[in-house]
Amino acid sequence: MSVSTRHKSRQRYDAFSMTLHWITAFSVIFLFTSAHIWEQLEKGTPMRKGLQAWHISFGILLALVMIVRPLWRLYSQRQSHLAVAPADNSALMRIMAHAVHGLLYLLLFTQVVLGFLFRWSQQEPFSFFGLFDVPTFIHVDTALRHTLAGLHNNVAWALIVLAGAHAVAALLHHYVLRDNVLRRMLPLRDSMPLREDK
Repeated sequence: MSVSTRHKSRQRYDAFSMTLHWITAFSVIFLFTSAHIWEQLEKGTPMRKGLQAWHISFGILLALVMIVRPLWRLYSQRQSHLAVAPADNSALMRIMAHAVHGLLYLLLFTQVVLGFLFRWSQQEPFSFFGLFDVPTFIHVDTALRHTLAGLHNNVAWALIVLAGAHAVAALLHHYVLRDNVLRRMLPLRDSMPLREDK
């Protein structure tokens, strides 16, 4: 990307990218929290079953978002009116940011796959917010459900720890380094312009 093109690039992500990002963030928090809440509830209670149903639905939503996000990122970065200029950080910070984002994507994809495999191993129908049932694309032996549940839980912890570190880093950028990293993903008003990249 040339210097002239870079200066013309957006300083803030587009609305669709922001929406996908915050749906992902909310889904991860809700999925982690709901799973730990229903573990404290008696089996068979309406609230426990309801939380499990919402958990499954948000898991499916996360799967859909994780299909769209990389496709939209590839597309938007090739469109002059959507491309976002690189953050004005050191080379080391950019490398670390790319590494964390890559690992987050890997964990998210892994968690989505494990979630589907676990539900299919239970051999019970499940739906997307009650709108339609999700078909069984792969037959999974019920004997694997405990192993899949354990892996799903371990990845969930790894994901929430890394996502937490990602959030803390964003806050450090905003309040300590006082740069534009966090604001690039916030729907700020036009009256609060971002600092120009150097």
